[in-house]
Amino acid sequence: MGLLTEILLLPVAPLRGTLWVAEQLRREAERQACDPRWVQARLAALNRDLDEGIIDEAAFEAEEERLLARLGSPVHHGGLPPHGGAR
Repeated sequence: MGLLTEILLLPVAPLRGTLWVAEQLRREAERQACDPRWVQARLAALNRDLDEGIIDEAAFEAEEERLLARLGSPVHHGGLPPHGGAR
Protein backbone atom coordinates (compact mmCIF):
# COMPACT_ATOMS: atom_id res chain seq x y z
CA MET A 1 0.00 0.00 0.00
CA GLY A 2 1.17 3.46 -0.76
CA LEU A 3 1.57 6.16 1.86
CA LEU A 4 -1.46 8.09 0.56
CA THR A 5 -3.66 5.01 0.76
CA GLU A 6 -2.48 4.31 4.30
CA ILE A 7 -3.23 7.90 5.33
CA LEU A 8 -6.70 7.79 3.76
CA LEU A 9 -7.50 4.49 5.46
CA LEU A 10 -6.22 5.60 8.88
CA PRO A 11 -9.65 6.75 10.15
CA VAL A 12 -11.13 3.28 9.54
CA ALA A 13 -8.21 1.41 11.15
CA PRO A 14 -10.11 0.78 14.42
CA LEU A 15 -13.04 -0.67 12.47
CA ARG A 16 -10.75 -2.87 10.38
CA GLY A 17 -9.06 -4.10 13.55
CA THR A 18 -12.41 -4.84 15.17
CA LEU A 19 -13.59 -6.74 12.10
CA TRP A 20 -10.36 -8.75 12.05
CA VAL A 21 -10.77 -9.71 15.73
CA ALA A 22 -14.43 -10.63 15.14
CA GLU A 23 -13.42 -12.87 12.23
CA GLN A 24 -10.75 -14.60 14.33
CA LEU A 25 -13.28 -15.20 17.12
CA ARG A 26 -15.80 -16.60 14.64
CA ARG A 27 -13.22 -19.00 13.18
CA GLU A 28 -12.15 -20.19 16.63
CA ALA A 29 -15.76 -20.69 17.72
CA GLU A 30 -16.44 -22.77 14.60
CA ARG A 31 -13.28 -24.80 15.17
CA GLN A 32 -14.21 -25.51 18.78
CA ALA A 33 -17.84 -26.27 17.96
CA CYS A 34 -16.73 -29.00 15.55
CA ASP A 35 -14.23 -30.49 18.01
CA PRO A 36 -15.51 -33.96 18.98
CA ARG A 37 -14.45 -33.39 22.61
CA TRP A 38 -16.58 -30.23 22.79
CA VAL A 39 -19.54 -32.00 21.20
CA GLN A 40 -19.23 -34.93 23.61
CA ALA A 41 -19.05 -32.58 26.60
CA ARG A 42 -22.12 -30.74 25.34
CA LEU A 43 -23.97 -34.05 24.90
CA ALA A 44 -23.11 -35.01 28.49
CA ALA A 45 -24.40 -31.64 29.74
CA LEU A 46 -27.52 -32.09 27.64
CA ASN A 47 -28.16 -35.48 29.26
CA ARG A 48 -27.76 -33.94 32.73
CA ASP A 49 -30.21 -31.18 31.80
CA LEU A 50 -32.74 -33.80 30.70
CA ASP A 51 -32.22 -35.90 33.85
CA GLU A 52 -32.65 -32.82 36.05
CA GLY A 53 -35.80 -31.71 34.23
CA ILE A 54 -34.23 -28.50 32.95
CA ILE A 55 -35.21 -29.40 29.38
CA ASP A 56 -37.94 -31.63 28.01
CA GLU A 57 -37.57 -34.64 25.71
CA ALA A 58 -38.35 -32.63 22.55
CA ALA A 59 -35.69 -30.02 23.31
CA PHE A 60 -33.22 -32.77 24.17
CA GLU A 61 -33.84 -34.63 20.91
CA ALA A 62 -33.57 -31.50 18.77
CA GLU A 63 -30.27 -30.43 20.34
CA GLU A 64 -28.91 -33.98 20.36
CA GLU A 65 -29.64 -34.31 16.64
CA ARG A 66 -27.90 -30.99 15.92
CA LEU A 67 -24.83 -32.01 17.95
CA LEU A 68 -24.61 -35.47 16.41
CA ALA A 69 -24.77 -33.89 12.96
CA ARG A 70 -21.67 -31.89 13.89
CA LEU A 71 -19.84 -35.08 14.75
CA GLY A 72 -20.79 -36.52 11.38
CA SER A 73 -19.68 -33.52 9.32
CA PRO A 74 -16.08 -33.68 8.08
CA VAL A 75 -13.93 -30.78 9.21
CA HIS A 76 -10.49 -30.15 7.82
CA HIS A 77 -7.96 -28.71 10.26
CA GLY A 78 -4.73 -27.34 8.86
CA GLY A 79 -5.56 -28.52 5.37
CA LEU A 80 -5.56 -32.21 6.36
CA PRO A 81 -8.57 -34.48 6.29
CA PRO A 82 -9.81 -35.71 9.68
CA HIS A 83 -7.63 -38.37 11.34
CA GLY A 84 -4.61 -37.33 9.25
CA GLY A 85 -5.62 -39.33 6.17
CA ALA A 86 -4.29 -38.62 2.72
CA ARG A 87 -6.19 -36.51 0.21
